[in-house]
Amino acid sequence: MDQVLTRRSTRLNLGAAVAFVLGGSLFALGAALAQLDVVSLPVVNVTYLVGGCFFTLGGYVSILLADDDTAPHTDERRRRWRLRQRRRSWLSAFVLFVGTLFFAVSLVAAFAAGLTPRQSDGWIWLPDMTGCVCFLASGHLAMLDVGEGHVRILPHLIGWWVVAVNQLGSVLFFLAGIAAFIRPATSSAVNTGLVNWGTFAGAVCFAVGGFIQAFDTPTTTRTVVQP
Repeated sequence: MDQVLTRRSTRLNLGAAVAFVLGGSLFALGAALAQLDVVSLPVVNVTYLVGGCFFTLGGYVSILLADDDTAPHTDERRRRWRLRQRRRSWLSAFVLFVGTLFFAVSLVAAFAAGLTPRQSDGWIWLPDMTGCVCFLASGHLAMLDVGEGHVRILPHLIGWWVVAVNQLGSVLFFLAGIAAFIRPATSSAVNTGLVNWGTFAGAVCFAVGGFIQAFDTPTTTRTVVQP
């Protein structure tokens, strides 16, 4: 890989990693504040919104990083495999970015006052769940990418840990999203505790995944973790 391209990819990778660490940390903080009920709801919503901005930034930078993954290969079979892998990597980043945009709709809508249960489910819950599904799909594509076309357990690869931890976070976000559905009969969420703690745990996963990603440079994507 060209040195200029390598340096650019390294910077993009670090930028995405920092964005996910900040986004995950702020989401975790917002969930903790909501559960402990120590600040007003607008403060919680602002914390989530700023965290969501960092998630969106991380998703966008991930697309740029996938575009940079253009290492040349003289062998035709290797070149074709690399192109397929690149498509998975780019699609995973793109779907993740789309998911963050759905989250953004949900986070902005949360500031609206006086919503009926139907309106809350339509403007907050539905975009949130769509974002969760996008995150799960993105994680699955990333698992296929790092597993060279298969979902594998590869604890010796740094990149696998990034993907695996983030996918766990996506599952937790999805569970929290389901529990956030507002029941018309009670005008309350299915399980507020699961919403907050599921979001908290999922956000921590993304923060940890971002931290690990900072060490997963373009030259170490397939590097084994040192024992």
